[in-house]
Amino acid sequence: MLNQVVDYWPGVAKLNHMVEREAERLDRIFHALADPTRRAMLRSLSRGELNIGELAAPFEMSFAAASKHVRVLEGAGLLSRRVEGRSHICLLRPKPMAEASRWLAFYEQYWTSRFDTLDAALAADKFNSRTKKGPAQ
Repeated sequence: MLNQVVDYWPGVAKLNHMVEREAERLDRIFHALADPTRRAMLRSLSRGELNIGELAAPFEMSFAAASKHVRVLEGAGLLSRRVEGRSHICLLRPKPMAEASRWLAFYEQYWTSRFDTLDAALAADKFNSRTKKGPAQ
């Protein structure tokens, strides 16, 4: 009985599901941001709404190719799209980038502390090297 409570604690399944969903969301965001064309499209959208043709124009790509990029960005939640007649208007949604930024900030803190430790070790090594040589001649 006790093992069942430990092994099948209801909160654990819920937490694991939440972690998996967050991981999947971050995977989609980073996948979308991995492509330079999509990053450039997001930069263009930072200046305001654009239709898919306007997003495609700087890249000399077809509407279909631009549409595929837009679908990836939309799937990651990085933009929203609305249809006005035959035109698909895209709008930047920055919230997912903030999520990715928070994820990266955690590792930035880790690496900053590691670099601080390395700096201290290198400074100590440099100091020890000077003291072993003795006075300058």
